[in-house]
Amino acid sequence: MNLIRKQTPFFSLVDEFVNQDWNTKLHPSSTTSPAVNIIERETQFDIELAVPGMQKDNFEIEMEEGILSITANQEEEKASEKEKFTRREFSYNSFRRSFNVPDSVDLSKIDANYSEGVLHISLPKRKEALPQPKKLIKIN
Repeated sequence: MNLIRKQTPFFSLVDEFVNQDWNTKLHPSSTTSPAVNIIERETQFDIELAVPGMQKDNFEIEMEEGILSITANQEEEKASEKEKFTRREFSYNSFRRSFNVPDSVDLSKIDANYSEGVLHISLPKRKEALPQPKKLIKIN
């Protein structure tokens, strides 16, 4: 069973022609936007960003005027001169994602952690915004 379908020689040649860098010495950079999940729970909002290959020191999370901004920068590692790449596509340079935060969030209790390629940010709701239990009213 083949997991990768073999390309015909014509498409392979076209692909190589289109993707040549022509020795322009331009610095390859990419700005990507990672996939995100936003989950509203009863007591908090959870934001999860898929950012594999990063370190927790690469992230900067800031809150300003009701906007949560997540920025990541990673220095590209220099390739060894001994290595001769036919193609090099690994790139984890930078991204910035911003989210409007509702007034119901307790800004003093926002927490974040990075584990197994996923950045988790927890935004607890204020006590006043939590669901209140039913109240039975006695009839006089």
